[in-house]
Parts: sequence; C-alpha cells; structure tokens
Amino acid sequence: ELPKNYEGILDHIYSRAIVIDSGSALAALITLDAGGVQDPIWQAVSKQLETELGIPAKNILLTATHSHSVPGQPAGPYTQKIVESVRLAKQRLAPARIGYGTGVSYINVNRNIIDPKTKRWWEGPNYEGPSDKTVAVIKFESLSGEPLAVYYNYAMHGVAAGQLDLVSGDAPGTTSKYIEDSFDDKVVALWSSGAAGDQNPIYFQQTYDLREIRIKDYAKRGQDISNSMPPGGQGLDRKDPTVMKLMNQQKQMILSMGQFLGEEVMHVMRGMDRMESSVKIDGRFKTVTCPGRERTNTGRAGFPGEYKAGNPVDIRLGLLQVGDIMIGAVNAEVFNPIAQRLKKESPYARTMMATLTNGSARSGYIPHDAGFSMYTFEVLSSRLQPGCAESAIVNGILDLMADSGK
Repeated sequence: ELPKNYEGILDHIYSRAIVIDSGSALAALITLDAGGVQDPIWQAVSKQLETELGIPAKNILLTATHSHSVPGQPAGPYTQKIVESVRLAKQRLAPARIGYGTGVSYINVNRNIIDPKTKRWWEGPNYEGPSDKTVAVIKFESLSGEPLAVYYNYAMHGVAAGQLDLVSGDAPGTTSKYIEDSFDDKVVALWSSGAAGDQNPIYFQQTYDLREIRIKDYAKRGQDISNSMPPGGQGLDRKDPTVMKLMNQQKQMILSMGQFLGEEVMHVMRGMDRMESSVKIDGRFKTVTCPGRERTNTGRAGFPGEYKAGNPVDIRLGLLQVGDIMIGAVNAEVFNPIAQRLKKESPYARTMMATLTNGSARSGYIPHDAGFSMYTFEVLSSRLQPGCAESAIVNGILDLMADSGK
C-alpha cells in the first residue's frame, strides 16, 4: 500500500540476490531498492537465511540502494520477499568463476559547496570536492564463460527522482535494469552503495529548480522553508507546465545515468582476464562506539549547529572476504573520504566499502574528521561528535581484515 504522498509507480522495485557457495561456506549478497535497511528487517532476514538456508549471518551483506523514491516497508511480508529472492538464487547455484575489476564513471559529484551568493554552506555540485569515481565490479560467469551475475559498487545518492512522488529505484535501479536487459535477463545485476554521504548525481538541476518553486509556493502561504526540507512534492502544482517539464526531465535523467553507469560496468566485465573457480569465503562483524550529541538549534545548513552531549552511538561494521576481494560494510551513510582512506590503507588491492548495509545506525550521516568544519545539512544533523568515527570505521574494518580466517 502506497503512502498518501506517493502517486503511483514509475518503475518496479526489486530485491536482487547472489548466493556464493565455496564448498565449505555460503555467502549472500542482497540489494534492495530501498531508502535503507532498518534493523528489524536485517535481523529478521539474516536469522531466517541462517536457519532455513544455512547461510551464516556473518556472511550476509544486505544493502539498500538508498533510492529516495521508495516508501519504507515494515518487516513481515516484505521480509519474506527478500528471503524468497535469496532462496531462488540458491536454487540456481551453478559451477562458476569469479573475477574483479574497476572502471570509472563521472556521473557523481561532491554535493557540498559554499554558495556563491550567500557565501554559506549549501548543496550543489562541487567539482573540486573529494569524490571517488571508481566503479568496482565483481563478475560471476559459468565455466564456459557466460555471465551469470555482477555485483558493482559506486558512490552516489539515488535522489534524481526524489521530487516525483512516484515509486522508483532511481539511478541504481535503472542501472541494474539496463545491465540485465543487455544480457536478455540472463544476468542478475546488484548495485552496492559506496560511501555516498556527500555524493550526488552530477546532473541534478531539476531538483534545485523544483525546490525554488516550492519555496515560493510556501512563501505565499506565509511559511519560510528556505532553510528546511519538507516532504518531497508538497507545494507543487503538477498541472503547471514548468513543473511537468522538470519532472519529465528527472525521469529522463535516471534512464540516462543508468545507461552510462551500466555501460561502464559492462566495459569492466568484458576486460576481466583473471577468473578464479575456487575462492575462500569468510565474514565477520564488529561494533564500534563513538561519543554522541544532540542538536539544540534548527536550520538546514549555512550556520553553526549548537549541541549538547548525547548517548554514545554504535556503528556496526562488517567484512565479507571473497577470495582476495574485501567488501567492508557500514550500517550508515558515510562520507566519501572515509572509504578512500580505507582503500589506501588496506593491505588488499581489491577493497571496497558497502554502506547502508546490515541495518541502520542511529548516527545519521558520518562525516570524515575534516568534514565536521562544514556547516552542511549532513554535518549539522549528524549525531556523532567529531574526531571518532573516521578512524573507528577504517581501523575497525582493517582489524576485521587482519582477523579474517583466524
């Protein structure tokens, strides 16, 4: 049942799954077209997969695409649909080889800028800001060389269609669909959310334009929302030709980005020449704790936040090792420099970070240490005190790598 502020379905949403059997251990990679993975859903899914399918919880990565165009779902029937996708994947197990490669895609951009007019922090494309363009790709193919599945990791918010009030998998969903269509639906393509806490689609102007229209509409009613963000779509006259044009352009944009990113994923797949048929699987969990804070003033961005001490914040980390591929996991929205640091310090060249994975921390956004100096909405809303999370995450995942196999 759709919430009342959703007007319909733009495209179908999915639970996609890959099951890996090394002969001695099972693992599951699962991606949901969803804004996030709430703890009750992650707990219910991992428990059922462990009990019914023999996949240890430590070997499960349950990741959200973070599409802003998918309503939240409670556990129950939703959980069963996720489990069923994994059950189908396990039923279709076949002898396979695995390969890894990386490419680049320029459809993401750092989204935190100093506004040239106000001289304050705000949202917009920061071409000079930190932004990892890497697309990490894991390919699974049959022993005869036919592609079976692909797991790809990229750092970008799925927010291009967020103003439409139509259910959509956004750019992550259209990318996977484009890849699957290209292989006549004989391949399952899983998006993995990289460290995108500060990364937006590079082409995002329609959203800014629609926001300005909403600000003016609210101002006519005596409400100033210029430094806040009400629920998407409220205050928009959908019969207005300008609004209709901008919304149609947003629909076009997610298809375009899906094609561009999908083509790069397939380019990387075609270039892989080192494929392995026997790999080690090992998974681990770890929880790190950082000092918390509670904000006491308001305003979306541009001004300093005021805080009081809050409860400590737990952050769940994970690691899934597939051969010499290391997938570090964090259950929150992480700023991009943290993942870049992890890859730099990792002793394994084939390292990536999957965020919004295995539940949801109460941290809010997790900025890197230097990011706390920015008065952006992500930093102001973070429930973390500065100086802890970046090193706790990087060192925590590195510790899991060091402990792997022990």
